[in-house]
Amino acid sequence: MKQIHLLATVLVVVFAVSCNFTEEMTIKEDGSGRLSINFDGSELMGMAGDEIMKNNKEKPIDSLISFKDMLEEKKDSISQLSPEDQAKLKKLEPFKMHMVMNPETKEMKFDLFSDFKDVNEVNDAFNAFQSASLLGPNNDQGNQPKLGGDAPTTEVSYNFTGRTFSRTAKIIDEELFKQSVDSLQGAEMFLSGSTYTLKYHFPKRVKSASAEGATFSADGKTLIYEVKFLDLMKDPSVLDLEVELEN
Repeated sequence: MKQIHLLATVLVVVFAVSCNFTEEMTIKEDGSGRLSINFDGSELMGMAGDEIMKNNKEKPIDSLISFKDMLEEKKDSISQLSPEDQAKLKKLEPFKMHMVMNPETKEMKFDLFSDFKDVNEVNDAFNAFQSASLLGPNNDQGNQPKLGGDAPTTEVSYNFTGRTFSRTAKIIDEELFKQSVDSLQGAEMFLSGSTYTLKYHFPKRVKSASAEGATFSADGKTLIYEVKFLDLMKDPSVLDLEVELEN
C-alpha cells in the first residue's frame, strides 16, 4: 500500500500549500451520473517533486485505488478505531482515486471519482477527498490508518429533480470554522493564485443559473464557474448554485 502512504503525504502538502481543483459532474436524464474532483499539481511537483517521491525511489506512478477494496483489506484494524474515525473512512467507500505522478515529466494528477444513481449519494465529496490524506501510517500505532486532524467544518449537498439542480454548502461547526479561517492568515500568499472550478454537464440546456459569473458551452448544457480557493475557504456559500433546465 505504498501508493496510499504516498497519497496521504501529497494531499497533506496540497492542502497546506496550493490548491487548484476542478469539481466535474455529469448528470443524465434519469438522475444518475458521475462526480469527479480532480487536482493538477504539476506545478507543485516541479517545486517539491524530489521530496514527495523520495519514499517511492522516484518511480513513476499510474495507479487506480479503490477505497472500498482498501477498507475491506484493513477492516480488522479499522474495527479497533473509534466510531467517529470509522465514519470518516466509511465516506470514502463509494470513491476511487486515479493517481498519476512522474518526477521526470513533473506530472502530478489526482482524480477522485464515483458513479451514482442519485446525486445525493455523493454529498460532501470534498470532505471525502480531504479524508484521503488521513490514511497515512501513524508512527505511534504501527500500521493503523492515521485519522487525526481537524473534523469537517462544512458540508455540501446536491439535489436534482429532473428540471432543477442545486449545490448547497453549510457550516456545521461555527467555532471550528472560525478557527480554520483564522489559520488561513499565514497561508494567504500561497493560496492567492489557487482556484476551485465547477464544471457541470447537464442532460438539457440550462435555462437559468444563480451564478452570475458562470460561462456555458456552445450547446448550453455545460456550466463552468470558477472562484478563488481562498474565497471558498472563507465563505463556502460562494459556490452555492441553483440551475433550472429547459423542458
